[in-house]
Amino acid sequence: MFLFVEEILLFFFKDKKSNLLREQLQIKKANFLLKQNYHFFWNEIAISLCYYKNKFMSLRKYLTSRVFFVQVFLAALIIAVLGYLFMHWLTFTTDHGNEITVPNLAKLTEEQVEEKLDNLDLDYVLLDSVDYRSDYPKYSVVQQNPLPGEKVKVGRKIYIKINSSGFSSVKVPDLIEKTYREAGPTLRALGLEEGTITYIPNLGKDMVLEMRFKGRNIKPGDKVLKASKIDLVLGDGKASYEEEISTDSIASPTEQVPNEQ
Repeated sequence: MFLFVEEILLFFFKDKKSNLLREQLQIKKANFLLKQNYHFFWNEIAISLCYYKNKFMSLRKYLTSRVFFVQVFLAALIIAVLGYLFMHWLTFTTDHGNEITVPNLAKLTEEQVEEKLDNLDLDYVLLDSVDYRSDYPKYSVVQQNPLPGEKVKVGRKIYIKINSSGFSSVKVPDLIEKTYREAGPTLRALGLEEGTITYIPNLGKDMVLEMRFKGRNIKPGDKVLKASKIDLVLGDGKASYEEEISTDSIASPTEQVPNEQ
């Protein structure tokens, strides 16, 4: 109030002295407002602390009350009942404990598989046929999933793959003038096997000179069944140039110049 009256009086007196007084008045006013804000800030903090203290005391009182413990007990009881009902429902819907051992279906035909799985309340799905395997009967089961001995539920599908009716045919690769080291992997990559290895005199050591199948010569592009054994004729590297030269000299007759007398 005092600052307000001084400000009104200085408004009507505008000399140099009044300007100085006006500056002093503004400084006093600023200090006054600063003190007011300072007191207001700490009052707010004190009020907030009292509020949270009362809240904490109320919460502490509630947590130690009988009502709180009764509510916790009821909540735990409800959770336990719901958990029991859920597990009971899960066991009922998934037939837990009612499991079947997967039988071994290897070397069985599709008809035999169907009959055997029907007796066990199981089903099957035929995926595909695999390359012919001589140790399995034609059209018999070669692979199955799940494997024999595993536990499954009623109605589970067993996935099977059956054997082909026989070997498929492949073309004989061109191995002529290739080394034995190259010929072996090439045959195996096509499903063929190495047969008898025979050596004949030739400068090319371990170089393929001929290919044979069941005693007869074959050429690149001929078709044979997979898993067939291809016999290879290789050079032994023991033939020498001297032998070739001597052979040529024997084969070609020499010219004799007649003796002129």
